[in-house]
Amino acid sequence: MHPTTTREITITVSPKDAEDGDKILSLLRQHPLLKDFTVNSFRIIRKSIDARKKPVRINLGVLVSEEEEINIDIPVKEYKKLPESAPQIVIVGAGPAGLFAGLRAIEKGIRPIIIERGKDVDSRRRDIAEISRKGEINPDSNFCFGEGGAGAFSDGKLYTRSKKRGSVKEVLEILHQFGASEDILINSHPHIGSDKLPGIIRSIREKIKECGGEVRFGCKMDDLIIEEGKIKGIQTSQGEIINGAVFLATGHSARDTFRNLYNKKVKIEAKGLAIGVRLEHPQTLIDKMQYHSQEGRGKYLPAAEYSFVHQADNRGVYSFCMCPGGVIVPAVSAEGQIVVNGMSASARSSKWANSGYVVEIHPGDIKGFENSGSLEMLVLQEKLEKDFSEESGGKLNAPAQRIRDFIDGKVSINLPKTSYAPGIHPADLNLLFPEEISSRLKEGLKQIGKKSKDFVSNDGVMIGLESRTSSPIRIPRDKETLEHIEIEDLYPVGEGAGYAGGIVSSAIDGMNCVDAYYKKIK
Repeated sequence: MHPTTTREITITVSPKDAEDGDKILSLLRQHPLLKDFTVNSFRIIRKSIDARKKPVRINLGVLVSEEEEINIDIPVKEYKKLPESAPQIVIVGAGPAGLFAGLRAIEKGIRPIIIERGKDVDSRRRDIAEISRKGEINPDSNFCFGEGGAGAFSDGKLYTRSKKRGSVKEVLEILHQFGASEDILINSHPHIGSDKLPGIIRSIREKIKECGGEVRFGCKMDDLIIEEGKIKGIQTSQGEIINGAVFLATGHSARDTFRNLYNKKVKIEAKGLAIGVRLEHPQTLIDKMQYHSQEGRGKYLPAAEYSFVHQADNRGVYSFCMCPGGVIVPAVSAEGQIVVNGMSASARSSKWANSGYVVEIHPGDIKGFENSGSLEMLVLQEKLEKDFSEESGGKLNAPAQRIRDFIDGKVSINLPKTSYAPGIHPADLNLLFPEEISSRLKEGLKQIGKKSKDFVSNDGVMIGLESRTSSPIRIPRDKETLEHIEIEDLYPVGEGAGYAGGIVSSAIDGMNCVDAYYKKIK
C-alpha cells in the first residue's frame, strides 16, 4: 500500500458506536482532520476504555485509507528445521519463559531440549479438575506445574508494565501467530482466556518439536552438573545426563529446586513478594462501580476491571491479577496447603469478579524467619499456607470473611455464594495473618472505602490465602551476560528466577537470555 493513501487518527466514541462499523466510517468522513482525505476504508489498530467518568467512552486508534480495503501485514516468524550440527541447550520448565526461550533458540539455530516435571497442557486439565472435584493433588501436575506454567490457567492476561525489557509487541505477535485472536494486538488490556490459551501452548510445543527441538514431560531436573564453575548439563529424574548450557525457567513454585540450589551452595537471594487474599464480588457490583451506572455495563461494554494501589505503614497494598467474570481456584501444589488464585475464560462471563489483594513484604519484615537465610521468604510462604490449611482441617475449603467484617474485626456469621469450587467457611483472617499483613490489608481497604463504600461492604468476601504472587527467591545474574554471577552457562530465567511477573514479561526474559547466550557463542 502506498503510504500517501493511509493516515492514522484517534477518535472517541460511545461503546455502542464502537461496535458499529458504518457509524465509525461516517464519523471518520466527517472528522475535521480528514477534510482533504477521502475515507473509503478503515481498520482499528488500538482500543481502550475510558471509564474515569460518566459517560464511558471508547478511544479508538484508526488507520484510514483511500483504498477500498486495508491490508496490514502482521509479522510471521519463520522457524526452520535445525541441522544435526546445531548446538544444544537445556531449558528446565515449559512455562512462558521456557517455551519462548525454546522458540528463540530455534530462531538462532540452537536446539532446545525442554524438560517439564508436569504433564502436557491437555492432560494437566484433567488433574486440575480433580483438585476441585475430589481434593486430589498431583504434586507435579496442578495449577502451578505442567506445560504452560502457572499462567496457563490464570486468565491469560497479557498486560505488562515491563516494556523496557524487550518487545511486548513481538510477544503478542508470536501468540497471534500461534492462534491468539488479533484482538490482543489492539486492546490496551489484552487477554486470551484460560479456555483458549492451552491450544496456543500446544501449537508452540508442536512447532518446537517439528523444527528439531524436544519437549519431555514427566521429566524433572534432579541435579545440575557443575565442573570448575561451569555448567556441563543436568541429570534428570530418569538418571539421564543432558549436556548443554542450562536455562532455569522453573516458575515461582519450584521449592524443591530452590532448596537443591541452596544445598549445593549456588548463590540465591531472598526476594520480596506479596501476600494477601482473593477479593470476590458480584460482577454486577463492579460494573456499576466502575462504569458509574446503576444499569451496569449494558450490552456493549465488557465485564469491568479495577486496580487499586495504596501505601500502608511504608509498604504497598494493591490489587493484583484481576479476573473480571472469573472464578477463584485452588492453586495448591501439595497436600497441607491452602493457596488461591483467579482465572477466567475468554468470554469473562462468570457472575463473579475476583482479584488478589496483597501486601508487599520484604525480607526481615516478619520476625522469626531470619535464620532461614536466602530461603526466608519461601519458609514464610510455607508457614502461612500450612496455617491456613490447618485452620481448614487439612481440606481445601478455604477460610473467608466478608470485607466489612474483616475491617470491623468480626467473624462473619455467614458467607455469600462463591465461585471457589471447594467451598469457603467463616474465619477471622485478622488472626490467621501476622499483624504486619492484616493491619496493612485493613488500612488499604479503608482507603478504598473512602471512595467506594459498596466495594468494602459485606457484598464482597475475602478468601485466603493468596501467596504465590511471585518467586520467594532471586537467582542473581550478571546484568550484561544474564549468566549466573558465579556459574558460567547457567541462565536463571523468568518468574521463578525473580526476573519477571506474568506471561509477557516471562516470555521476554526467556528470549533475552537466549539472545545473550547466542551472542556469546556466535
